[in-house]
Amino acid sequence: MKISRSRFVRSLALASALAALPVVALTGTASAQATPSADGITVYNAQHASLTKEWVERFTRETGIKVTVRNGSDMELGNQIVQEGAASPADVFLTENSPAMALVDNAGLFAPLGAETLAPVPESFRPANGHWVGIAARSTVFAYNTGKLTQDKLPKSLLDLANPDWKGRWAASPAGADFQAIVGALLQLKGEAATASWLKAMKENAKPYRGNSVAMKAVNAGEVEGAVIYHYYYIGDQARTGGENSKNVALHYFRNGDPGAFVSISGAGMLASSKNKREAEAFVKFLTGKGGQEVLRDGDSYEYAVGGGIASNAKLEPLDKLQAPKVKPEALNNKAVTDLMTAAGLL
Repeated sequence: MKISRSRFVRSLALASALAALPVVALTGTASAQATPSADGITVYNAQHASLTKEWVERFTRETGIKVTVRNGSDMELGNQIVQEGAASPADVFLTENSPAMALVDNAGLFAPLGAETLAPVPESFRPANGHWVGIAARSTVFAYNTGKLTQDKLPKSLLDLANPDWKGRWAASPAGADFQAIVGALLQLKGEAATASWLKAMKENAKPYRGNSVAMKAVNAGEVEGAVIYHYYYIGDQARTGGENSKNVALHYFRNGDPGAFVSISGAGMLASSKNKREAEAFVKFLTGKGGQEVLRDGDSYEYAVGGGIASNAKLEPLDKLQAPKVKPEALNNKAVTDLMTAAGLL
């Protein structure tokens, strides 16, 4: 069939235009071998800065993708992303706890992650909609002073700490995202009335401290008999200082599906507004895969590995022995929690 000269010229022009278009990775097909852009990606990081630094350094070393990190707290950065909306410069959001992930997701600001990014992480450590994914975990524990409490005197449940005989004997850091995530689990498991009642009793019984490590130090010093914290504050102090702030402390795991056995998930999500989705998802995929999870196993963050088929650090109580309650991470509601805690006089 004969083709006219004008049609031939138009075909050449179309082909040239198509060839000039940038290659855009479809959501879910990003690879750690993606060609990096000149600017790289920006990560809003609410995880521990030292842990994220390890992740970033290994990721950049393996891929050549530049990562700029902006550090902040869970809800601070979550609220900032919501305020920024489609104009957010963030490509990826990392948190210590999942309520801030739910906040951003409920605002419709995450892009769905691909199957290869999600697959290394069990369903119990990620939301059903696939908009973000768990990258690490931490267990709720009762850190107690071994000179003041014997095992037979320990609370059998987190709910026991509401009993009048625990007045003045235990501590927590109510203003922190860590403790608020634990209250979020209690709310999901036991309902609003039971949670409000427990918080009211907490106001009477507990001594507030600013930070889990400060609360643990208070236990170590005998100021209180125990504190509700996350496990890695104790494990880390034991490993790094030989117990300088925890020599008189041991950990009690509530187990049995108790709210006090709650395992909080650290999350990673890719922003729908990201202009670097290929590189952004490559980073999230790295975190859920072998490389990112090996950083947890081999490093000194002492958080649980949750993906990539990688075992957690050998110093940790095995994750499958914690008997954690089943909690939907996407349904943890920080606003409801802070409202209840404010009403109880804790915030």
